[in-house]
Amino acid sequence: MLSRVAQNIYWMTRYVERAEDTARLINVNTNLLLDLPRNTTFGWLPLIFIIGAEKLFFDKDPHRLVDEATVVKFLINDREHPSSIIASLAAARENLRTTRDIVPREAWEQINSLYIYARDHTPSRRGRYEFLRRVIQGAQQIGGLLAGEMSRTAAYDFVRLGHYLERADMTTRILDVRSANLLSRARQSQSQVQTQTSAAAPEEQDPFDSIQWMSVLKSLSAYQMYRQQVRMRVNGPDVLKFLLQDEYFPRAVAFCLRQLDICLRKLPRHDAALAALAALQQKLNAATVPELTREGLHDFIDEVQVGLGELHDQIAAAYFAH
Repeated sequence: MLSRVAQNIYWMTRYVERAEDTARLINVNTNLLLDLPRNTTFGWLPLIFIIGAEKLFFDKDPHRLVDEATVVKFLINDREHPSSIIASLAAARENLRTTRDIVPREAWEQINSLYIYARDHTPSRRGRYEFLRRVIQGAQQIGGLLAGEMSRTAAYDFVRLGHYLERADMTTRILDVRSANLLSRARQSQSQVQTQTSAAAPEEQDPFDSIQWMSVLKSLSAYQMYRQQVRMRVNGPDVLKFLLQDEYFPRAVAFCLRQLDICLRKLPRHDAALAALAALQQKLNAATVPELTREGLHDFIDEVQVGLGELHDQIAAAYFAH
């Protein structure tokens, strides 16, 4: 298989997954802000940090407002922002355009029509939900067409490599930014309770913290499956453990890494990539989540993200540099 073809397919699926994940984030954040009290200091800036675009966002205008309209436009329509929905779909389409004979024709048609839809629609606030729903649904249809109609050749392995590596990266980004705010609030609350009285009743979880942890799950379409696996109220340590270490939920990091392992073992020249992946899996399996929620979570997720970057580099060196 030509390295150029493998690279295009890999990046095509990464960009489709990125567009879907960004649409999910905007949708969930919109609903979350409706549930929180007006004086809650929680807005749209966290989405910029989740995407990792804070430098680009502020370099364009250091004094720009970080309000809903500005951030949503940046995440949906800004072609200069490579992770915006329109830029991601354009990149997915371009990567597939020259190699579209490799994938089912229906998948190319779906990517092309989804890009045209996003290009021709600048959603108002009222029409935003329908726009984002169409993007999410379109991305899922692309994944379904590829899964249902592609032969299980090396080409399909590169589809899955891009898909699961991008998904694992987004899950860690969401956990890093969302949990930083939630866990710091929880520690402050616990400290205040301890200083007020040692004879006080056991601390009750802040109901708004529970709402925000639920939003973390919903950002990843994980709420229903979490409730099936964890039959108790939503809380930080259980959410983190589920999204980091559950081996059965498709958006959990552990599940994504297992799928990457399966794909790499079917490809030649996989030794360096498998070594990088094994180190990442060992780090994830050795983590004790309750301890991380007290201290060190940000550093741990940084290490996981660095490991994902190293894994991508090994994949690129083995298959795309020839």
